[in-house]
Amino acid sequence: MIVYDLKCNCGCTFEGWFRDRKEFEKQKAASFLTCPRCGSSSILKLLSPVPFCSSGNKADLPAPDRLPETVSADEAEKALATLQKFVLDNFEDVGADLAKESLKIHFGAAEPRNIRGVTTDSEEKELRKEGINLLKIPLVPKKEKAN
Repeated sequence: MIVYDLKCNCGCTFEGWFRDRKEFEKQKAASFLTCPRCGSSSILKLLSPVPFCSSGNKADLPAPDRLPETVSADEAEKALATLQKFVLDNFEDVGADLAKESLKIHFGAAEPRNIRGVTTDSEEKELRKEGINLLKIPLVPKKEKAN
């Protein structure tokens, strides 16, 4: 089983559960996927922060012998830069209000949305106690352009 984060043109985001990637593609091609808010079938698959796979079907995971044993520093930096660009383009920066906004979303006081920001260690501990896990990613420093 695979869970994909999906997004409609109206801005609504929601989850879709599928047997495998092929089943998602089949349903999308047949316009079976519709937005729960507006009914549109213009649905995009978002990059999910955590892959989900049942123990019964691991077809969408790369075979261990196809994974690289090592990654060069340049490859790692390039991958992190791609992730950083995705987060910057798709997550609202709430700055130091990350804990407050996360709690509002968690308890239904605010609409679910992608957010990013910073927390103190004590705020992070409190969020964990509430069942809110944060994903920390290292930021790739911007390279200065040569003159």
